[in-house]
Amino acid sequence: MIGKFAMNTLWMLLMIVISGLIYVRTAPHDSTALHVPPPMDAAPDGPVIKASGGVFVQVYDVPPADILETFNTVALATKRTRILAGSINEGMITYVTRSRILGFPDYTTVQAVAEGQGSRVTIYARLRFGQSDFGVNSTRVRGWLGIVKALN
Repeated sequence: MIGKFAMNTLWMLLMIVISGLIYVRTAPHDSTALHVPPPMDAAPDGPVIKASGGVFVQVYDVPPADILETFNTVALATKRTRILAGSINEGMITYVTRSRILGFPDYTTVQAVAEGQGSRVTIYARLRFGQSDFGVNSTRVRGWLGIVKALN
């Protein structure tokens, strides 16, 4: 009797885990809630990093549309990344990047606005599920920033 109960419990737990993983991969994205201007609590070269994501700011000597075009090229070259909402013409793009194995979605919003003769780019990276992304979003954004810096 105990063996059958244990086996049924294991099957039930397995089904719960599988259901959770299916939900993570198939849950719809609420682009109206996600495609919003980034928080303004960071300064150039002084990111605000939290367990669930971070805000990064950089200033460039090129027009907003040009630097956003560069960021868009870099972001879309990242595996498992696609545009969720926005455009270069809008001045803001939100991307969704999924983790390789479990498919957890992370959201990154890149906004470029004119500042003097150049642009101020604010990047807001965050996770959807869980309490911590183990530094994945920060690492991704720092990689994007490094590539964009090399290209400009």
